Amino acid sequence: MFDKYMIVEDGFRNVTEHGRTVGFQLNTRLPYYRGIGVSMVEDVAVAVDGEKYPRDAVTVVLRGRPMSLAEMEADYNERWEFGEIGTVIVRKAGGLAPGAHRVEVTDRLRISYLPFPLIGHDSKELVLK
Repeated sequence: MFDKYMIVEDGFRNVTEHGRTVGFQLNTRLPYYRGIGVSMVEDVAVAVDGEKYPRDAVTVVLRGRPMSLAEMEADYNERWEFGEIGTVIVRKAGGLAPGAHRVEVTDRLRISYLPFPLIGHDSKELVLK
């Protein structure tokens, strides 16, 4: 629906913890015209330069609260609102090399009134500094 707005061009960078690069992050929005409970986000799949990352390597941060995709499935109180920017962190030892990367995000959402999942997909070239 709003696929072309999913990947936010700001915020693409490597993530460091205790002086070590442990992954990378990017900012995203949902491809849906309403907010939904995070338990209805069935998947947030990330690929960079054709490399797909496993589901257990992905964490979503909303309003400062990090959640694995498994934690999101079981959280019936938290919402991801329309237009709200969430940060997706992907664990990857050493992060990504500086420069341009083709970033793809595919969301799979369960919408109460649809008999099929809503799949949103966005792909952009982002530059890691």
